[in-house]
This record gives sequence, structure tokens and C-alpha cells, in this order.
Amino acid sequence: MLNHYETVFILTPVLSEAQMKETVTKYKDFIVNGGATIVHEENWGLRKLAYPIEKKSTGFYQLIQFDANPELIAKLEINFRRDEKIIRFLTFRMDKYANEYAEKRRKLKSEVKEK
Repeated sequence: MLNHYETVFILTPVLSEAQMKETVTKYKDFIVNGGATIVHEENWGLRKLAYPIEKKSTGFYQLIQFDANPELIAKLEINFRRDEKIIRFLTFRMDKYANEYAEKRRKLKSEVKEK
């Protein structure tokens, strides 16, 4: 049974644009190769952190929503922990209400872009 998941990770701000995109692509490929389906992704760009992490005050934020088996999440989080480019991450299973909200949000965004 596939669950709906959402993961947000913060990349260190010292990366170049190319390195940042390469790292995001690496994790998207990891998710897809693990048998998951990516539903949605957003690049939130360089943002100020609420508090300094590893003496850095900013980071590149990336959000990925996907459907996967629970076994993939443990492997994904191990890879996040091993990667020095990732300074923080959070993955959680979305219940039906969170999933409905995410779908509504995506529809609203696409309607705004069409206008």
C-alpha cells in the first residue's frame, strides 16, 4: 500500500545553482528508483532560516510530494543524513485531509498561473 508523503529539505547556501539542482535531481531520482511516484515539487529558493544552522543563516528549500512504500522513507532519510549538502530535512506521511489540502493548493496555483 502506497502512502502520501511530503518531504522538505534545506540545502547549504554555499552551493552553486548547478550543484543545488544536481542534488535535487539526485534525490528525485532516488525517490523514483525506489518505486515511488512524484506528485508535486516546488523549489522555494534561497530563504532565511529561523535560527542559524552550522553557522549559516540561509538555505535553499525544496519540497517534494510523492506516493511511496514506507520502507523507502528510512532509506531516504539515511541518505539525507549522510549528505553534507543537506542541513535539515523533514518527511511526513500526509493523512487524507493534508492530501486534499495539498491538491486544492496545487489547483489554486495552477489557476493563478493560467491567468
